[in-house]
Amino acid sequence: MRVAVVQVGYGDDEPMVERVERVGALVRQQAGHDLVVLPELWAPGGFAYRDWDERAEPVDGPTAQAMSTAAREAGVMLHAGSIVERPDDGETGPEGRGLWNTSLVFGPDGGLLARYRKIHRFGFGSGEPKLMDAGEDIVLVDLPGGQGRAGLSTCYDLRFPELYRRQLDAGASAFIIPAAWPMARVRHWTLLAHARAVEDQCVVIACNTAGTHSGTEMGGHSQVVLPTGEALAMAGSGEQVLSVDVDLAAVEEYRRAFPVLADRRL
Repeated sequence: MRVAVVQVGYGDDEPMVERVERVGALVRQQAGHDLVVLPELWAPGGFAYRDWDERAEPVDGPTAQAMSTAAREAGVMLHAGSIVERPDDGETGPEGRGLWNTSLVFGPDGGLLARYRKIHRFGFGSGEPKLMDAGEDIVLVDLPGGQGRAGLSTCYDLRFPELYRRQLDAGASAFIIPAAWPMARVRHWTLLAHARAVEDQCVVIACNTAGTHSGTEMGGHSQVVLPTGEALAMAGSGEQVLSVDVDLAAVEEYRRAFPVLADRRL
């Protein structure tokens, strides 16, 4: 499976509508890949809390439509990162926020394959917890060519290993993790992605954000990590595209050769 991890960089000077157009062009340039992955909240701004209400949209809104078109024109499966979702029907969660940090995955025909609402909200009572409802569902998606299933999670989720155990038990052989992870804690980002790969014997495809927006320098260092802990590729801190070939069949081979998961007791 040929994977393109698109580490989008942006600042406050780029209007959202222009960024959506630019990223759509970046996706089209990845034609020939099987899977393309974008970062978390790249369109509305990962730390642009004050703008989220204004920039919220439904899962068939302008950003989703643009990404659906880009996926179809490139002929790729596209994990489009996440949007600030406000459903058309006025749905709210248990806390009544009515907004979610929602990841969208499109097929090569442009159809919506999966939607994941971020379960763990970052902000310690402010930011996401104050503005957004928490997702509740574990979501997996079939990878191109019948090469296994990927569990979906987002950024801060990476700190909670029990989520990935649930995905593993549901049949995941890979984890796709878009993020807006800041430079201040980028070492945690790289370390935890390796930990999730090794402890669950899964491939981790982790796409972070570059640039500086809302006063926050983003960490970059997107990465693709094998179950062995080997990094197939790792980006720097600027906008960059990683193009890697991932052999998902090797996941099962490695699990048979080193059957650590069979020794789980809890």
